[in-house]
Amino acid sequence: MKSSKYLGIFAVVGSMTLGGLVAGQAFAEPPTGKKVQQAEQKDKKEDKKDDKAMTAKLGEAAPAFTLTDLDGKAVNLADHKGKIVVLEWFNPECPFVVKHHKVNTTFKTLHEQYSSKNVVFLAINSSAEGKQGNGVKLNKEKAAEYKIAYPILIDADGKVGKMYGAKTTPHMFVIDTEGKLAYQGAIDNNNDRTKAGDVNYVKDALEALLANKKVEKSQTTPYGCSVKYAG
Repeated sequence: MKSSKYLGIFAVVGSMTLGGLVAGQAFAEPPTGKKVQQAEQKDKKEDKKDDKAMTAKLGEAAPAFTLTDLDGKAVNLADHKGKIVVLEWFNPECPFVVKHHKVNTTFKTLHEQYSSKNVVFLAINSSAEGKQGNGVKLNKEKAAEYKIAYPILIDADGKVGKMYGAKTTPHMFVIDTEGKLAYQGAIDNNNDRTKAGDVNYVKDALEALLANKKVEKSQTTPYGCSVKYAG
């Protein structure tokens, strides 16, 4: 009799334990409906926050990037740590790029004057596929025609261009030896389609940085063709 009594007790306890496990499993199911939507909205906000944090700002660290040159070689901004870096947004078919590379020797002269002074020059082409200025073959032909002696980097998806806020070709950015953005804007003070200006803002910025001085005119309005982003 006693054994039967104990068996009955065990059966009841076992049933309660099993029920608890089933209930626990029910509560452990993944969130659905409203909870999922809230989680997705939170992720989107975090993504936007990250994108905003990566936007180029004067006096702050220049956004890092890795792009490939016309020969398919990866070029990383971090490779030039400790040097002054000049970024030139480039479109070989833009009249204002032609103005400074072919009609005038603006960029050639700058490169010749400062490349031996620990200054690195990089051109970045953010023209999307099918847009004006896109294509490795075209850029190689124009690089040879314009006698460009520094890398042209391909940013066809426009990610780096948008990260820096590049609006025109050319649009210039100068990064100091600490990796901070020291200048952004136009190459010079003349937005005429053929004539170069009498004040070269990039040259002035480089002179200041090389003399360990503050760049007085750290921002100007860029001019040229719009960057040919996708969409």
